[in-house]
Amino acid sequence: MIVVDSNVMAYLYLPCEYTVAAEALLERDSEWAAPVLWRSEFRNILAGYLRRKTISFEQVCSLQAEAESLLDGLEHEVSSRDVMELVRDSDCSAYDCEFIALANKLETKLITMDKKLLKAFPNVAMSLTSA
Repeated sequence: MIVVDSNVMAYLYLPCEYTVAAEALLERDSEWAAPVLWRSEFRNILAGYLRRKTISFEQVCSLQAEAESLLDGLEHEVSSRDVMELVRDSDCSAYDCEFIALANKLETKLITMDKKLLKAFPNVAMSLTSA
């Protein structure tokens, strides 16, 4: 099991330069976990595509449903105290620290391309391109 951030989910479902890496990661480890927050972040990513008219409303709904299906049963709440301790000890947002807190809780790695997270938490965060 690994924790993935919302952007890794987006790379999997929205073609870009990291899509192949996200697909390969899913093939190697299909048990992806995320804090419940990922849903709102992923919706926001999809909202940008919808507003730019890059994808249709029906595609947005379908992609959200497919992503939710992938993480079904693997979404977790995280402790506010754990998140705030991570915020206190880094320059990362509380949103981003939720993913680190979950990886710590599950004793696994967070896969991300977020440079701040990779720098602040090198023992927990791992780059998608080196996973």
